[in-house]
Amino acid sequence: MRTAVIQFPGSNCDADALHAARLTLDPDAGFVWHTETALPRGTELVFLPGGFSYGDHLRSGAIAARSPIMAAVKAHAERGGFVLGVCNGFQVLTEAGLLPGALSRNRDLHFRCAPVHLRVENAQTAFTRAYQPGQILEIPIAHGEGNYYADPETIARLEAEGRVVFRYVDNPNGSLNDIAGIVNEGGNILGMMPHPERAIEALLGSEDGRGIFESLKGALVQ
Repeated sequence: MRTAVIQFPGSNCDADALHAARLTLDPDAGFVWHTETALPRGTELVFLPGGFSYGDHLRSGAIAARSPIMAAVKAHAERGGFVLGVCNGFQVLTEAGLLPGALSRNRDLHFRCAPVHLRVENAQTAFTRAYQPGQILEIPIAHGEGNYYADPETIARLEAEGRVVFRYVDNPNGSLNDIAGIVNEGGNILGMMPHPERAIEALLGSEDGRGIFESLKGALVQ
């Protein structure tokens, strides 16, 4: 197994994540339960899926970020291993300190579930090389707490270092600077609120999410 999809109590996009990974990236991708303390041998990509881990108690992703498996995920990331966090997975990454900032309630305080348009801001990362700079993507969102914020110094640093990877064309949740996805300083961790795993087949309405997995496939074979 090269791709490990982490399952937390309350994950509800784990099957979608596994399907996307197997279809586009790794036919041997598999689940890893949150109580495990080690990743399978040979893991190159950790996928933290969307959902409502632990029912969003305390804060979205706060308890999941302290699950036993997360120590192994952090060690994997520190070694340069790839980590993709989508929706609740993005929230987990911020709560775990693997990405800066935090996700709060949507600006209108409503759960939003709809296709949105994103602009590719940085096409030079391991997650985005299959796209063109400025390319507009249609990828769905499904979240109630997708409003990204950070202190002004962090926002300025993310912008200056090209770490804002995706930006909303029409901001659905109030995120600062229309931020939809960011990478860490090393470029091996991506957190994003929209769901690329739900946009990999034409029958789903869009294939625009495939580029993330195709980019990763190219990075993993190097």
